[in-house]
Amino acid sequence: MADIRTTNAVNAYRDALRVADKILENTTIPNAGAKEVTGPSFRELVGGALDSARDVNYKSEAVSTQALAGKADITDLVTAVANAEMALNTVVAVRDRVITAYQDIIRMPI
Repeated sequence: MADIRTTNAVNAYRDALRVADKILENTTIPNAGAKEVTGPSFRELVGGALDSARDVNYKSEAVSTQALAGKADITDLVTAVANAEMALNTVVAVRDRVITAYQDIIRMPI
């Protein structure tokens, strides 16, 4: 069976994104001469990626359960677990990059 901590980690990141959304809703950012931005925001992109990673992990858990019951092929199981691992590694890599970028911004002189 897939490691349930993977889904917990993705859900924790999703919860953190919701908290960041609430903070941004209560913050006004001056728009001094900035161009109008079209397309999805960074929040929407990250949120979509987290939802996608969560869906991959749910699928992996479902295939693992079917394999335990003898209803799934071993190839499907290995593929689903590999996809779940890749999704989690991607989420962790993005998290690490966002934290590094935040730390770089904090270190900038004003």
